[in-house]
Amino acid sequence: MSRSYDVLVVGGGTAGAVIAARLSEDPRRCVGLVEWGPDDRREPRALQIRRWFEMLEGEYDLDYRSVAQPRGNSEIRQARARILGGCSSHNTMIALRPPDADFDDWAARGADGWDAASMRPWFDRLATRIEPVAPSHRNPYLADVIASASAALGIPVRDDWNAEPYADGTGWLPIGYTPETGVRSSSSVAYLHPVMDARPNLDVITDTRVLAVTVTDGAATGVVVRHDDGSGEELTARCEVVLCAGAIDTPRLLLLSGIGPADHLRGHGLGVVCDLPGVGENLADHPEGLLVWEAARPVPRVAATDWDITIMARLLDPAAPVPDVLSHVPLMTYAVHAERRGLVLPEHSLSMTPNVTRPRSRGRVGLTGPDPDAPPLIDYRAFTDPDGYDERVLLAGMRMARRVAAHAPMSDWLGRELFPGPQVVADDELSAVMRATHHTVYHVSCTCRMGAADDPLAVLDPQLRVRGVRRLSVADASAFPSLTTVNPVVAVLMLAERAAELIGRRTPR
Repeated sequence: MSRSYDVLVVGGGTAGAVIAARLSEDPRRCVGLVEWGPDDRREPRALQIRRWFEMLEGEYDLDYRSVAQPRGNSEIRQARARILGGCSSHNTMIALRPPDADFDDWAARGADGWDAASMRPWFDRLATRIEPVAPSHRNPYLADVIASASAALGIPVRDDWNAEPYADGTGWLPIGYTPETGVRSSSSVAYLHPVMDARPNLDVITDTRVLAVTVTDGAATGVVVRHDDGSGEELTARCEVVLCAGAIDTPRLLLLSGIGPADHLRGHGLGVVCDLPGVGENLADHPEGLLVWEAARPVPRVAATDWDITIMARLLDPAAPVPDVLSHVPLMTYAVHAERRGLVLPEHSLSMTPNVTRPRSRGRVGLTGPDPDAPPLIDYRAFTDPDGYDERVLLAGMRMARRVAAHAPMSDWLGRELFPGPQVVADDELSAVMRATHHTVYHVSCTCRMGAADDPLAVLDPQLRVRGVRRLSVADASAFPSLTTVNPVVAVLMLAERAAELIGRRTPR
């Protein structure tokens, strides 16, 4: 006999861990949580936030690839985590609350009830511990970058990004971690670890991949799974199946279940359960540029995560509702795409990575074949927005980074510019180098977006229910109507908290 639950949550990542924990607070509701990867409780690389880079492109990373990009970098490796906690177990947990303008934009795009006023209480409800970078973790070089950014750009130093109204500024970031121990406050640590062995109504099934959603008479009734030992099973859901597999694997799972654009499904020999054209469309990500300098002297290694400060500025439109550029300033130099072009890093180097906060280019996720083990099709369609906005903003961000780097005291830490190099000045030259080496900030989203009833590409209604299939919902970054200005982990957590309430209301106990 198959195992049966009131609610089946697919994916124990950033959103899924929250939803399973919240729904199982009612002991009368039986919740099953299925995670493709292992339990994270005995993996110190996942628990210690300072070790996040050891998780990247390792055994817990699905490490997807994009298709060739005519106007962007064709060598991007898209990290997706296969472990309890998902991407919140291997990112840097930069915990910025999205500006009100982001949520109001969601509502304007047809996601009724997701406006800023409605969303504020969900931030206060988060169990994740969010702290500014602790004084003991503040690097003196980064403190000087903050001073230079403020002086060079005429922007204030922000003491608390999550409390103050959103405006241009620079400062130490809020991080989802416990400063005293360095343990990350991932969704698994904050929500699941305290309860997963104590609630008989919560079944956390790890090392198990969901291959397809079972749909009977137009309603989701369960999922087909494959365990790591190769055995299979069908799990059933009496009330609802909730997909929380992320912005790549949630649309892929829908497609493998026959839910998506009919032509795409038939092209791969799959039957059409529900013709839903928007599945996999509208992919958004933050493209980021790269500047690298030789370090004039070694930089102390003290840090919370290596990525502890930010610079946000309105560069093209001072009247815009949010900054158009957000620059991370790491202590580490991740320059693999520049190294492909011949950059040789010295023993000590420093870098800056400005990104486009509200990109207008839109890509897609699809299938490369009907086999669940075939890799997904990921096409960022980078820098293809018709008016060239993304390219202009990133150019402005690169020039902003040079302005800050030329200003003391940051300039005192720097030697010569190594990449793109001081000889790369003209717009067309800088753009060509930038586009060929741009990187993802691993913020893929919007591939199963919410929207209004008359929006033909909206996959979900504002209650997160999949259109055309009863008892099936989606609650992760794929549901975003548009990408958040800032790193999206807090937005995913807030969405998950609200999703748990919505799902809880409609699942009988």
